[in-house]
Amino acid sequence: MPRVRKGAARNQARKRLLKQARGYFGANHKSPYRAKDAVIRAGVYAYRDRRARKRDIRALWITRITAACKMRGTRYSLFINGLKLSGIDLNRKMLSQIAIEDPKLFDTLVETAKKSATASPAKA
Repeated sequence: MPRVRKGAARNQARKRLLKQARGYFGANHKSPYRAKDAVIRAGVYAYRDRRARKRDIRALWITRITAACKMRGTRYSLFINGLKLSGIDLNRKMLSQIAIEDPKLFDTLVETAKKSATASPAKA
């Protein structure tokens, strides 16, 4: 029985791999062996950073809300707690947008949160 050498399949696989590694630095986009490792590593970083991006964006929203709260003489934690106690369910993305685009509405939210925080007794 003759030996099979995978001629066309091997060439297609190499082309597919080098196409994925296009734009990589040095031998990482020329050598199939180096390109294979680079593509795998890039995939791992992409998977990890798709999740990290969500954390980073949430942290940005919280930073914006914190800055807006400080400008109005309150703290972020008191503001969020006051909103929860008053039954206002806005996520941090929306609160951040409101703080940037509609400062008067944000002032109203801060006042509502302050009233709710002072009206209800603190948990022991």
